[in-house]
Amino acid sequence: MHYGYIGQGNLGANCTACLLRAGMYVTVTDINRIAAEPAIALGAKWADNPAALARSADHVITCLPSPAVSEAVAAQFLPEMKEGAHWIEMSTLGRDEVLAFAQKAAVHDVRMMELPVTGGVHLAAQGNITMLAGGDKDLFDTHLPALKAMGNQVFHMGPLGSASIIKVITNMLAFIHLKACGEALMLAKRGGLDLAQAWHAIKASSGTSFVHETEGALVLNGSYDVAFNIDLALKDLGFAMGFGREFEVPLDLAAATEQTYVAARAAYGGDAQSPMIVKLLEDLLDTNLRADGFPARLT
Repeated sequence: MHYGYIGQGNLGANCTACLLRAGMYVTVTDINRIAAEPAIALGAKWADNPAALARSADHVITCLPSPAVSEAVAAQFLPEMKEGAHWIEMSTLGRDEVLAFAQKAAVHDVRMMELPVTGGVHLAAQGNITMLAGGDKDLFDTHLPALKAMGNQVFHMGPLGSASIIKVITNMLAFIHLKACGEALMLAKRGGLDLAQAWHAIKASSGTSFVHETEGALVLNGSYDVAFNIDLALKDLGFAMGFGREFEVPLDLAAATEQTYVAARAAYGGDAQSPMIVKLLEDLLDTNLRADGFPARLT
């Protein structure tokens, strides 16, 4: 099966590499050809634009930074896709956007499956990211070999729109956990504890979390570099707050966390790494959270 993969950012490049290592035929394109060079080195073909990619591929995968970008790129490739082809959308979208995109695809006799992922770029590089599929079961079954090449845990969440909800939930929890992690580490620091020992003790306790064990380590290093920025976090938290209003669920912790990210964007800019919400607390208290032996990047 020949996949066209549009978007060679942090996530897209790693997922493309997984497909290539699994022996799949992949054509790639990106607004920046340099971003696609690693995939090309692994054997991917290059297309000059999304339309050319769609004409050559059996199915198209997109992994793009925002719904607006997805919409603009889809307008280029959907008219050129083969009859009966499938569009696999890996960007984080709102449920309404997923359903609207599927309707636009149907006009061109293209069926769509949503496929947001969770776990972090470092797990995508290993082929161990978690994949959350939404769409018709036969589409899921058709592309399962590709999904298993990119991730180690693959869930069919139900019809289109289902995956967007669970993806927003998992990201919401991650952002809340990060805020809690920063506060916990600051308590340890101001309480006179050795931060490295405190981090390991928390990791071995009932209070641990995936975020503590990964992004918490990057905070202690001082890099904060999780390859995910504050603007993207605010986008996802906005989706979560929207679902809260729609489903009439009060999201007190999510709302407080969203405001922390708003403050971090004002302080450091939207391109700053999302764990820098912890730096707000460090700056407020003039207390750095640093310890030796922690990585600058997750591998």
